[in-house]
Amino acid sequence: MPELPEVAFAAGVARAVAVGRTITSIQVLHHAQRRVLPARRARLLVGDRVDAVERRGKTQLFRLTSGRVLTVHFRMTGDWVVRAAGEALPPRARAVLAFDDGVRLVLDDSRALSVIALVEPGASLVPGLGPDADDPDFTPASLGAVLATRRIPIKLALLDQRVVAGLGNIYAAEALWSAKIDPRRPANRLRSLRLKRLVAAIRSVLAKATRHAERYYSRGLAAPNRFAVYDREGEPCRRCGSRIKRIVQGARSTYFCAKCQS
Repeated sequence: MPELPEVAFAAGVARAVAVGRTITSIQVLHHAQRRVLPARRARLLVGDRVDAVERRGKTQLFRLTSGRVLTVHFRMTGDWVVRAAGEALPPRARAVLAFDDGVRLVLDDSRALSVIALVEPGASLVPGLGPDADDPDFTPASLGAVLATRRIPIKLALLDQRVVAGLGNIYAAEALWSAKIDPRRPANRLRSLRLKRLVAAIRSVLAKATRHAERYYSRGLAAPNRFAVYDREGEPCRRCGSRIKRIVQGARSTYFCAKCQS
């Protein structure tokens, strides 16, 4: 599932292709995407120019000259594929944006869960999101205030995009390991020192992953030393040597060191 670093990488791909270009056609090829972006809405994109491609949480924002914004959320398995004019589309292409230089940006999604929508000028783009990890408003104090009434395990609380935007299952586990916090600890029981460590760890983990621009779901980049705990059940902790454990929280795997994260 793409998380913030992977979406940031994908937004960079889209930015290189689309910014400064005019959309000459758009094809929405799967009925799941057509429910949100029907043909009559899609046709409004033709002739519009892409001024910028930004990221907010896990959502990509294509800002258009008309003032409209095309929003794209990959959900679980989406990705961009770039194709030249006349080149065959990937077998799981779900939407195709063609530009005036002949290059096409293809939404490739094996499960067809991605959401692509056109938002009118002035409308809310991504309502309900908390701050991004690099937002100055994301502080130990603000995080503590959001968590104050939440008794659920801290790992589950961090997956709520209203708490911090863009953080997902993998990097939440990595940040908790870095901050030496047990993922099972009730969220409202984190005090100032742990909150300070956690905010720093979230920022550090996401910044490092974004700098490397690696998408974890690409097998060629799944290097064994990439993660400290994720997907390393039974392997030695990189800090203390104890065996990494795996538990299930909210129907998702959580990996942690029971000795370090006590």
